[in-house]
Amino acid sequence: MIIGLDLSVKNLGGQISGNQFQLLTDLVDLNLSYNSFSENFPTGIFNLTKLRTLDVSRNNFSGQFPSGISNLHLLVFDAFSNSFSGPLPAEISQIETLEVLNLAGSYFSGPIPSEFGNFQSLEFIHLAGNFLSGKIPAELGNLKTVTHMEIGYNSYQGEIPSEFGNMSQLQYLDIAGANLSGQIPTQLSNLTQLEEFFRAENLRLLSLMYNNMNGTVPNGIAQLPSLETLLIWDNFFDGSLPNTLGNYSNLKWVDVSTNNFVGVIPPGICSRGVLFKLILFSNDFSGGLSPSISNCSSLVRLRIEDNSFSGDIPLKFSNLPDISYVDLSRNMFTGGIPIDVSQASNLQYFNVSNNPQLGGIVQKKFGHYHFFRIFQLFLVISLVFFLHSNPANLCHLPVELASLPSLGILDLSQNNFNGSIPSNFANSSTLVLLNVSFNDFSGPIPPEKIFSLMGRSAFVGNPSYVDHPCKTHVQNIPMKSNWVSEEPRSLLGQGSEGDWRMITFLGLPRFTAEDVLKSFNSAEAMETIPPLSGSVWKAVLPTGITVLVKKIEADARNMKAMVEFVMRLGNVRHKNLVRLLGFCYNKNLMLYDYLPNGNLAEKIKVKRDWVAKHRVVIGIARDFVSFTMTVIL
Repeated sequence: MIIGLDLSVKNLGGQISGNQFQLLTDLVDLNLSYNSFSENFPTGIFNLTKLRTLDVSRNNFSGQFPSGISNLHLLVFDAFSNSFSGPLPAEISQIETLEVLNLAGSYFSGPIPSEFGNFQSLEFIHLAGNFLSGKIPAELGNLKTVTHMEIGYNSYQGEIPSEFGNMSQLQYLDIAGANLSGQIPTQLSNLTQLEEFFRAENLRLLSLMYNNMNGTVPNGIAQLPSLETLLIWDNFFDGSLPNTLGNYSNLKWVDVSTNNFVGVIPPGICSRGVLFKLILFSNDFSGGLSPSISNCSSLVRLRIEDNSFSGDIPLKFSNLPDISYVDLSRNMFTGGIPIDVSQASNLQYFNVSNNPQLGGIVQKKFGHYHFFRIFQLFLVISLVFFLHSNPANLCHLPVELASLPSLGILDLSQNNFNGSIPSNFANSSTLVLLNVSFNDFSGPIPPEKIFSLMGRSAFVGNPSYVDHPCKTHVQNIPMKSNWVSEEPRSLLGQGSEGDWRMITFLGLPRFTAEDVLKSFNSAEAMETIPPLSGSVWKAVLPTGITVLVKKIEADARNMKAMVEFVMRLGNVRHKNLVRLLGFCYNKNLMLYDYLPNGNLAEKIKVKRDWVAKHRVVIGIARDFVSFTMTVIL
């Protein structure tokens, strides 16, 4: 008697008739995942009435989902990442025993059935990444056993139902990228209340990012005692953040960037001492930085650029042992750069540009900072030091700054630096970009080759400097195969034509160059996209990720500039930009998110009301400057 059958990751394909299961009537567990099965879903499976778990995820089953699944008494049904179309199967809600339902990553369309609110035992529901539309049914609020809900990356209409506040067991809620509008219902703060259940599992993650939501953030959000992650970036929220945010929960990750928030940073946002990412850029926050931030020893990433913060920079780098990324640019800080920045031993990126009144003197001891270590990313050193557009009182450029052992990018533009340009920049084996434009430098540009590689724009605006012919040749970048870096991750695979060197970017799905090679060797996994040129393919990697692969033409002479741009592009996040997932830099292949829903240009062409079109255009205009600066810097 066979009660379990696991055929996952067996490189199987083709159509399943269903007749294969006639002799397997005692099956309890059936796993067909990570294969290439296609065509219609085999209804013969519905005769296996003893089944408790059914996993057909990461295949290519297509067509409408057939009827008959209510014959089963499943605990788990996982159909993630297929090509199903048509409506979601409302019939599945009749399975009273079902605990896990995953129908994400296909082409299901239409509204979420209101019958989905009838599940009696469901704990996990994942419907994200389809073509779902219509209003989110209020009946989902009846799912009082659900702890994990993901229904984003669809295109709904209207608001979040206030009935969601009845889901008292909810721990994880993700409705990102779903075209939602309106305000966050205050009833969500009811998720902490113990009502008729024996325990109160509280919300740990709230993700409403990349929508069109507006209004203020309810104060009740700050009262959620289990909240760890708050992701509401790229909306139209305004007002202040709840003043008590961080006082009652172990906040670890807060991203409210690209909204219309005002006011100050909540004073206790790091009061529990576990906050490691604070992302507030592109709002209108003002005032000084909270002492809670200055002493937040858990911080790894701090991005507050493009706001109206003022006063001295109070960061105590001696209390920030893990900080690696700090961007304070485009604010109104004064008082100079903190002297103890040398104490941040893991600092890789520090940007204080475009603070017109920052002032101060660049300290000579910068040249002795022990944190300037080599973090090689295509020989572009991950330490990026920006001081430009801080005109007040910056008067001297110490020669020691040119001696930093692993300086990669140095931007000193639009200041009051004077004297001569130190020729010992030529001794740097790591310097990729130098910009000393619009200062008061005098004398000739040093003759060494590295200065000619920077181009004329790096030196313009210095009234006393002596010009020289700037060459346009850019050297090829020698690529190494024995390095690994955390951000972005570098992974190496072997190919039939030498090493394939792959970059994948932090926080995105993990895959290797070997995965890409496997997909190239599989006819079932590769598909040329007809409307595009023959150099663009849709590929399904062995991990189940569907990607768009684009071959780019790149002249070796321009390789360095291209690599620098791609490295920045891979870490840019913007709702109107397709995510760059990876880059085979020695094969000139770029891997993007595959978007079956189409791109922004197509959405604008779709017939829709003028209010919606106006919102899209305004959103693009609002973010354009911020996005451009992110890519450039």
